[in-house]
Amino acid sequence: MGLSEERIMFGYCTAAEGQKFQQEVIKFDKLIQKLGPSPLKTKDSTPTKKAKA
Repeated sequence: MGLSEERIMFGYCTAAEGQKFQQEVIKFDKLIQKLGPSPLKTKDSTPTKKAKA
């Protein structure tokens, strides 16, 4: 698919574990920022709208 394992994260938190969720998101965000832009993103990539039938 083109993504390294570092860019994918799976975790589990219950609704009562808000602080754990926050810590995991912050940790993952720091990792993604360190890794830099996605290798799948290109300069020409723009969202496309699907035509309605």
